[in-house]
Amino acid sequence: MYTLILFFTTYIFLCILFSVVLIHFIFCIYFYTFYFLYILNILFYFLTITVENPSNDTAQTPASVTRTLGPCPETPPNLVGPLYVGFDFRRTLEDVRTLFNSSLKEGGRFKPTDCIAEQKVAIIIPFRNRHEHLKHWLYYLHPILMRQQVDYGVYVINQDGDGVFNRAKLMNAGYIEAIKDYDYDCFVFSDVDLVPLDDRNLYRCYDTPRHLAVAMDKFNFRLPYHTYFGGVCSMSKDQFLKINGFPNTYWGWGGEDDDIYKRVILRGMSVSRPNYVIGKYRMIRHERDLHNEPNPVNPDKLLHTRWTLDRDGINSLKYTVKAIEKDILFTFITVDIDAPSA
Repeated sequence: MYTLILFFTTYIFLCILFSVVLIHFIFCIYFYTFYFLYILNILFYFLTITVENPSNDTAQTPASVTRTLGPCPETPPNLVGPLYVGFDFRRTLEDVRTLFNSSLKEGGRFKPTDCIAEQKVAIIIPFRNRHEHLKHWLYYLHPILMRQQVDYGVYVINQDGDGVFNRAKLMNAGYIEAIKDYDYDCFVFSDVDLVPLDDRNLYRCYDTPRHLAVAMDKFNFRLPYHTYFGGVCSMSKDQFLKINGFPNTYWGWGGEDDDIYKRVILRGMSVSRPNYVIGKYRMIRHERDLHNEPNPVNPDKLLHTRWTLDRDGINSLKYTVKAIEKDILFTFITVDIDAPSA
């Protein structure tokens, strides 16, 4: 009997002990598992913070954004059409500089910022002692050219000395100096006293040489004659070289425009023009320049253009650069063209 009681007592004790040990074991497993998961959770939290919030240097550097510009539209969107042009003689060159100082680069350079212009255009102005006219030209033409979304530079080619003026030779020199400066593929040759009255008259090059100044106020807004090619014209680089540039031998006033027109025709090209509405120009009135009087010898030279074209032009041009000044409004290049004395 005593043995049976001892057996059952021992059995119950062992069961209780086993239960206590089992409960302790289960508790330990639960506790350490919870602790382990807690530690992992903390580690994961800090790893997440590190990834989402990198070092200050990296966080403060925005991702670079590359913007690809497309070509400028064929018809510029900001043109206004007919323009009022008035010449305020109280206006100074410094006034004009102030207006465009933030828009232009040195040398009278501009390119659109919102698109890529199809052509690179050099505006070439033959010049001597016409500063009063130049300030008006710059005042009106820069905003027109900007609205036309032209990638352009303005080159004022100043004839040195007081010899006889030679407009065509100065324009040849302007072509040579411009291509030294930038890879221009279009050239607009403009008198300094002509301002367009409509910004739809685009200063660019076309499939054929372009006569832009077709309706000047001094000619009652009509062509003086059908083959007239004076005032303002444009040519691509290929077109200009095809006619061997302009003649160098027309000293004084008259004849060179007609020679240029004949060169275009003789090389198998035609001349395009805007209509009389878009092609209107206003001229700044002035007395004829000193040492630029009509030359009675010039008209006779037109009879020989067919034979002089290949030997009188860009391939025979000789001149010396005396000075180059880079203004914010233009590049002013003074050249010695070996002019005969007046």
